[in-house]
Amino acid sequence: MIELLVDTNAEGGLVQKKSLRDGVFDLLHQRIVEGRYSPGEWLRQEEISTQLGVSQTPVREALDLLVSAGLAERVPYRGVRVPELTKENIVDAYILRLILENAAVRLAALNASPERIAELISLVEKTRPLVTLDDLSLHRQLNKQFHLSIAEGSGFFLLSKLYEMVSNLFPDWRLYEYMFRHPELLAASLNGEYHEHKAIADAIADRNADLAASQAIIHIQNLGKELVEFLGIPIELLKDREIQVKAILGS
Repeated sequence: MIELLVDTNAEGGLVQKKSLRDGVFDLLHQRIVEGRYSPGEWLRQEEISTQLGVSQTPVREALDLLVSAGLAERVPYRGVRVPELTKENIVDAYILRLILENAAVRLAALNASPERIAELISLVEKTRPLVTLDDLSLHRQLNKQFHLSIAEGSGFFLLSKLYEMVSNLFPDWRLYEYMFRHPELLAASLNGEYHEHKAIADAIADRNADLAASQAIIHIQNLGKELVEFLGIPIELLKDREIQVKAILGS
């Protein structure tokens, strides 16, 4: 069923015409990125259903999507809430992204099909014009799709599934939320991300595994700097963990 949803708590109103499940997901996704739901806040299915004037079924399905995307967590017998992550959790996810993306881009440079490479380049270019606050939700989704596509392009199914699990634990939505509250940082951050993604995609297209890996490490380490600057992650904790995996990264 295709419907129009109205966010009665937001200016502007209408969500794009799409399935109710996807419409509710996009709306809740945007609210989390905008910081309208705080870490630890419960996402009550019945309350959301009443607010939006839809049945509980698409809300439940949308909450399942939020959980799978890492934007929410399900607590047995209690419900779904925006996750509260410790600094150690965040650093662990960051380090695992360093390790797995280093492997994934190297393998993608060797194994990705021409169609996969074309998809990567297309995803990068789709993010280029997305530089406003209203674009943040879509930008995050395309960003995630780009990295997952690289992992899938590695040719190793279990690597791509493991990467998806780790990426769901990485609090990129918290970085987007910070930028939403500090729009003066938006253009520089998103422009830098575009060029970093382009460098990775170009290296994969050139079948240059070493260059692809070095560009991926630079990109993730720049995200690490944002974790320190935006989220207050102790730089000593982050650097100590980086040193531990330096040999694995070959850097």
